[in-house]
Amino acid sequence: MSEVKIPEGYKQTEVGVIPEDWEVTTIGSFAPLQRGFDLPTTKVEAGYYPVVYSNGIVRNHKTFQVRGAGVVTGRSGTIGKVHYIENDFWPHNTTLWVTSFGNAHVKFVYYLFRYIGFERFKSGSGVPTLNRNDAHSFKITVPTNIKEQTAIATALSDVDNLIQSLEKLIAKKKAIKTGTMQQLLTGKTRLPEFATRKDGSLKGFKQTELGMIPEDWDVISLGTVSNFINGRAYSIHEWENIGIPVIRLQNLTGRGETYYYSNLKLPEKQYCENGDLLFMWSATFGPVIWKGPKAIYHYHIWKVECNSGYNQTYLFHLLSDMTEKLKQGSSSGGTMLHITKQKMESIKAAFPSEKEQTAIATIIFDMDIEIQALQDRLEKTKQIKQGMMQQLLTGKVRLVNHDDEQNTNMSAVKSNH
Repeated sequence: MSEVKIPEGYKQTEVGVIPEDWEVTTIGSFAPLQRGFDLPTTKVEAGYYPVVYSNGIVRNHKTFQVRGAGVVTGRSGTIGKVHYIENDFWPHNTTLWVTSFGNAHVKFVYYLFRYIGFERFKSGSGVPTLNRNDAHSFKITVPTNIKEQTAIATALSDVDNLIQSLEKLIAKKKAIKTGTMQQLLTGKTRLPEFATRKDGSLKGFKQTELGMIPEDWDVISLGTVSNFINGRAYSIHEWENIGIPVIRLQNLTGRGETYYYSNLKLPEKQYCENGDLLFMWSATFGPVIWKGPKAIYHYHIWKVECNSGYNQTYLFHLLSDMTEKLKQGSSSGGTMLHITKQKMESIKAAFPSEKEQTAIATIIFDMDIEIQALQDRLEKTKQIKQGMMQQLLTGKVRLVNHDDEQNTNMSAVKSNH
């Protein structure tokens, strides 16, 4: 058999091929971990040094313990999360913290630990515990040059900063959308083409049972605007492995993608198509636009069909705004809401003309498109970061001129494949 050719600049080691100026070591030798300390609850005070628990910074303590920056991971309970702590902190006894960095860059250790995945060192039943001996003996490969560690940490930190900025921007855009919906769906703000009369004067408001609404809007019950069609309950013997998928609550909320199927011949109204408006009315609460194939919807879901003169997308956003307010006002925090079909149909709301409904729906739809584009970019950036960690933290990709602490340009790299 022919020998495997080692790329130039790399060497064969007991753990595989690594850069020739990297070394094989262990976590215990490179960045040793120590158990945190017990903390009497009577000494917990606000405004002092943060106490780091296994799931992050929760409380503060007035006694200084560890000088930041530092790296902490969960020892008991929450296993696998790794925290980079910028300032001084007190590591709680549910954590393990790096006591010495020696020839290690702090943030490089942070990213290395995240890449390793400390879940692998979990042991015990019930409350899991991280086995420190197993972690300390685990073999790792690291660059011996602190400048290369710094360059890798900087490159990954830059991507993290981009991810954080995208998350903040998405949150801001969502808040703007919420505010815009509240203004447009109540008529408090009118789009210019609907704000004036034929003579050019501004339209006013009128008093109704719902309060002040635009003078050319009407108060209408949801039962008049649309039809709420009940789903069907199924017995266990009616489930099939193939056939028409049956939509259950978990299929709409992301809690489960597994579908049951049915081959029953049902009235056409019991089926929904891609783009139909559905409403979850029990436990999980709120409207959803169905994005899947032709399907049957379960008992805890209504299909909502708009009557002539009413825009489905507008109704979707109106229902979203209404149910969000119901959730916020619920004593259960919106987690176990329930509403009857009769009650839903009796709810009244203010509606503009179909033309204005469509215009409002278009504005909100455009905002949704912008938010979705940002979310797609965020997801792609997270995937890129995962790839960067895998490549940079194993030495498969090297930063050019890694001896130069200032040069961390990812556009020029040297790869061994």
